[in-house]
Amino acid sequence: MGHDHSLSVEKSIAEATTLCESRGKRLTPIRAQVLELMLSNRRSLKAYELLEQMQAIHPSSKPATVYRALEFLEEEGFIHRLDAINGWTACQHIQCDHSHHDLLAVCTVCGAVQEISAPHINKELHTLLAQVGFSQNSPQTEIRATCANCQKK
Repeated sequence: MGHDHSLSVEKSIAEATTLCESRGKRLTPIRAQVLELMLSNRRSLKAYELLEQMQAIHPSSKPATVYRALEFLEEEGFIHRLDAINGWTACQHIQCDHSHHDLLAVCTVCGAVQEISAPHINKELHTLLAQVGFSQNSPQTEIRATCANCQKK
């Protein structure tokens, strides 16, 4: 039997709503719609792609609407900003505490993203940066890569 992705999207939206409420925040319908689109696409998206998808649902959607929703979702830890491809991706573990630093493998061909939990690598990276007088600006480290599907093409 196949995996019903729509159930996991619904579950993630419900988890995000509960987390927002527990933090005294609100997952507005627009924020929830942007998160749902990101979860449903199952890959990274650029802002204009999200805007096009939002306009198909809400024709009056403007770029500022999408950017405000992305900013909120990123602040709450529901999505990750991907500098490597100038896009965003839904967090694969909305319920996690995000206190660890994720490694994000980002396919620069198709935009697929895979979160990798590697605390030992992140600790070593933090140490190496400190040794040369640097500190990490982002809680995650992006690794530009090519996914298995794109390697086959």
